Amino acid sequence: MAMLQANLGFVKSPTFPFSSSSFSCPKIAVKATSASLGFKNRSSVQRLDFSKRVSRIYRRDALLLSIKCSSSAEFDNSNTVVKEKSVSVILLAGGQGKRMKMSMPKQYIPLLGQPIALYSFFTFSRMPEVKEIVVVCDPFFRDYFGEYEETIDVDLKFALPGKERQDSVHSGLQEIDVNSELVCIHDSARPLVDTEDVKKVLKDGLAVGAAVLGVPAKATIKEVNSDSLVVKTLDRKTLWEMQTPQVIKPELLKRGFELVKRFVFLNKADAVLMEIKED
Repeated sequence: MAMLQANLGFVKSPTFPFSSSSFSCPKIAVKATSASLGFKNRSSVQRLDFSKRVSRIYRRDALLLSIKCSSSAEFDNSNTVVKEKSVSVILLAGGQGKRMKMSMPKQYIPLLGQPIALYSFFTFSRMPEVKEIVVVCDPFFRDYFGEYEETIDVDLKFALPGKERQDSVHSGLQEIDVNSELVCIHDSARPLVDTEDVKKVLKDGLAVGAAVLGVPAKATIKEVNSDSLVVKTLDRKTLWEMQTPQVIKPELLKRGFELVKRFVFLNKADAVLMEIKED
């Protein structure tokens, strides 16, 4: 998996029209090593290695949000230390699983005798960096997590899900400890989250403001127009599939939500909230 690092800041500018303020990424060179994931699956742990830093700038009423993808060569987080009990996890478990057309949401379907959502729940609960887990779910499913409250070494909280993903994240954000240094957002339907990958993305998030796990796109991606006609084939070398967890400093996430409210954006991913662009 790869850590996409985002260093966010606000600047004022009278230039750059909003419609044409996106700059393309340079050629990617990837270094890879092998790492073990759960259930005997294997994947390559990869870090984006850009030839130079690139900014994608989006403007609205002279307000700019700069997203910087830092290369491994110029960015070193080896001295970054994520303190114990400094991370609040927002575990999203409120999805209804409509696409699967099952009798229950997919995150609660048993996998090897245990609901899928509990795999990542226990992974985060065993990490010393985590102080609390805020489970965003329907009250009907709270007992799935609540029965383990006395056996885990983190605080357990609950929040109600919203209509959209960002609404659920916002709901969970209201419940986190005000002293938390990082918010770690994870989809409970992803059970194979690896502890070492989480630690890496936590360090990157603390160092630069926001980070997200991702993997290189393997499928061929086409851009189509409103008539469903193919416009062009996108270069896979520049395409990455975003995964979770997404790690963000609380103040940055709050600023992102303020902008969403101000400009009425509708984004499904929290890393996209940071970029302020359409999902």
